[in-house]
Amino acid sequence: MEQYSFSTTEIFASSTYEVQTLADEIRADLACKELLKHFHQDLLSEKRLPPLEAGLRAAGADYFLRDYLIDHCRMNIFHFSAAQVKGFAGNWYIISTLEPNLVELENILLGIRDFYLFCSARKLSAPEQHDDIEQACSDLSYYRQRIDDFHALSGDGFSNWNRLCPDK
Repeated sequence: MEQYSFSTTEIFASSTYEVQTLADEIRADLACKELLKHFHQDLLSEKRLPPLEAGLRAAGADYFLRDYLIDHCRMNIFHFSAAQVKGFAGNWYIISTLEPNLVELENILLGIRDFYLFCSARKLSAPEQHDDIEQACSDLSYYRQRIDDFHALSGDGFSNWNRLCPDK
């Protein structure tokens, strides 16, 4: 397997996260891990979050970025809309998690929100994109309802539930 080493410039470059091939996906995933280390350090040193809270938020961002955007959607982590956050939290997280629950999801959403605030401060994403993402991350009553509705599904109700909030 090809070895990857990234400069700070590459880690913070949008083009590093373009995914067309399996090799691109591997490269983007590894670069994202490095970017998340910078994010985690920022949460600890600049935001002065306690280590456990910083770790939960970095892990939440990691799950969204690497498992959902890069692996599942094959999308650039800087080129997506708040609709993908809604699709992730209102569908993909729910069907991909053994026991989906709002406490866990809220921690993930805080990580997503804080990651894009971190990116916006470094001009990696547009401020209006962060505003839209923050709004999508804050809609906890919607996600609670989606989880409750999922747990209450019976018969062939999944098709309608899935259609109301597609995962991509």
